[in-house]
Amino acid sequence: QVQLVESGGGLVQPGGSLRLSCSASGTIFSANGMGWYHQAPGKQRELVAFVNSDGSTIYADSVKGRFTISRGNNKYTVYLQMNSLKPDDTAIYYCNLRQGLPWTQYWGQGTQVAVSS
Repeated sequence: QVQLVESGGGLVQPGGSLRLSCSASGTIFSANGMGWYHQAPGKQRELVAFVNSDGSTIYADSVKGRFTISRGNNKYTVYLQMNSLKPDDTAIYYCNLRQGLPWTQYWGQGTQVAVSS
């Protein structure tokens, strides 16, 4: 089993920054991908950013140039640096890990990000 624990959410004014962290524990394969999704009230969960096992990254168009995803050295952690935050970024942010073939995915409990003046 895999457990994911997120931290770093909170309330920030428009234009501000937050850094989310996610730590994975349990049975972690050396080759895995980790990333972040978000879900706003009344909307579906959507991809924000993802880093694959080969280091390649994917970003939602809405966050390109503002958010940066990175991995820790041991591949058990993933970070999301969020700059120039907008009210539309308000959502619960979920950490996601995928591993294995066929792959299995795991989710964290989520951390709330609120952008408001």
